[in-house]
Amino acid sequence: MTDYLERSGLRVDADLCAFIETEAAPGTGVDLDGFWRGYADLVASLGPRTAELLAERDRLQALIDEWHRERRGKDWDAVSYKRFLKQIGYLIEDTAPLTIETVGVDPEIGSLAGPQLVVPVMNARFALNAANARWGSLYDALYGSDAIPDEGGVQASRQYDPQRGAAVIAKAAEFLDLALPLAEGSHADATEYRLVSDELQVILGSISSRLSDPEAYCGHAIRGSATVLLFQHNGLHIELVIDRSTVVGQQSRAGVSDVVLEAALTTIQDCEDSVAAVDAADKIAVYRNWLGLMRGDLAERFEKDGRAIVRQLAPDRQYTGADGAELVLTGRSLMLVRNVGHLMTTNAVLDADGRETPEGFLDAMVTALAAVHDLRKTSGPQNSRCGSIYVVKPKMHGPAEVALADAMFQRVEDALGLARNTIKIGVMDEERRTSVNLR
Repeated sequence: MTDYLERSGLRVDADLCAFIETEAAPGTGVDLDGFWRGYADLVASLGPRTAELLAERDRLQALIDEWHRERRGKDWDAVSYKRFLKQIGYLIEDTAPLTIETVGVDPEIGSLAGPQLVVPVMNARFALNAANARWGSLYDALYGSDAIPDEGGVQASRQYDPQRGAAVIAKAAEFLDLALPLAEGSHADATEYRLVSDELQVILGSISSRLSDPEAYCGHAIRGSATVLLFQHNGLHIELVIDRSTVVGQQSRAGVSDVVLEAALTTIQDCEDSVAAVDAADKIAVYRNWLGLMRGDLAERFEKDGRAIVRQLAPDRQYTGADGAELVLTGRSLMLVRNVGHLMTTNAVLDADGRETPEGFLDAMVTALAAVHDLRKTSGPQNSRCGSIYVVKPKMHGPAEVALADAMFQRVEDALGLARNTIKIGVMDEERRTSVNLR
C-alpha cells in the first residue's frame, strides 16, 4: 500500500516527497511551497489539454487506419492521400515563415558538431562513463576495434602486442596528417615535437617542420612524466601525449604514447526509452542519479580485475595556452536529460480526485529542479557554462503537442524562479506530423 502526503491539493508518494524535499531541493533556493503550487498548476491548467491532445492522436489514427483499410489492394494515390490528411487536420497549412532566436546556448548545442551518446541515467556507472566520454584515446580505440583488421599477425589481445601497437601508431599518424598537416613531411616521420618560445617545431630526422596552420596549436600541459600538446581542428581538440617512459612511447619514434581526442560533446541522460521506471521507487532512482550528475558528486564504486574502483565525473583539463595564459577545457560532455513523452501517467503523484497525473509533468518538475544545482554552482564540475538546462522531449505528435511542452516548461521555470527560456527543449523528430508541421 503506497503512502501519500498531501501537497497543494496533490497526493504525492511519501518517498518521492521526501526525496524532493530533503535531497533535490536543498541548495537550490527553490521555495518548496512554490514548487508544489507550480506542480498543482500544471495538473490543473495543462492536464485537461494533455488529455485533449492524446484524444486527438486517437482520432487521427482511427481515421488514417480506416482510410488504408478501405483502399487495401488498390494502387497508391499520393495526391488523394495528401488531400485526405489535410482534410482531417493531420497536415496543417503553412502560412508564414518563421525566425527563431536563441540565447544562452552552449557551443556543444549551437556551433560545434560532434558525437552524442544516449545512456540510461538509472545506471550510475553507465551515466558517468558517458559523461566522461568527452575525451577518448585514439590509440585505445584503434587497438581494440576492427579499424585495424585482425590479420597478418596484428590480432588484438589484452596483453600489449608490439606489432599491433606499431599498426596503431601508423594509423594515428595518418589521422594527424589529415587533421594537423605539416608544412613539410608526415607525422609518421616525426622524431620529436619541440616547443621553442611557445612555437611548435616538428623534427623529422634532420629536417625541422611546423604545422601548415600554426594557429592549430593551442597550448601544452605537464602531467607527471608526460608532456601534453594541445591542438584544435574544426573546433574540436586533440592531445598529443609525449612520454618516452611508457611502452608505447618507447615504440613511437617521437615518443607519442597516446593521441587523445575530444569525442562525445553531448550525452542524453535518458529517463525514457532506455529506462524501465514504472513506479515511484524507480523514478527516485532515476532522479537521484541525475541529481548527482547536476551536483557533480555522483560516484559509483565497483570492483574490476580484483581492484576497487570509484567512478566519478572527470575534472576539467588545464593547460598553458599558446599565449602563455591559463587555458581550461571541460572534461565532460554537455548533458541533456530526456524526459518521458506526453502519453504516460504515473501513480507517484495523484490529483485531488485520486487520478494519476502525467508522468511528463513529474519529469519536467524534478529534472529541472535537480539541474538548478548546476545553475547555482560556483565551483566543481559544471554542466552548462551558459546557464541553461537542456531537456529532450520525445514522441510529440504535431505542433500543438510541442506548444504544450513549451507552455509546460514555462510554468516549470516560474515555479522554480528561473528566467524565461532557461530551459531549452530538444524536440525529438519521431513522428511525421511533427516534422512536416512544426514551423
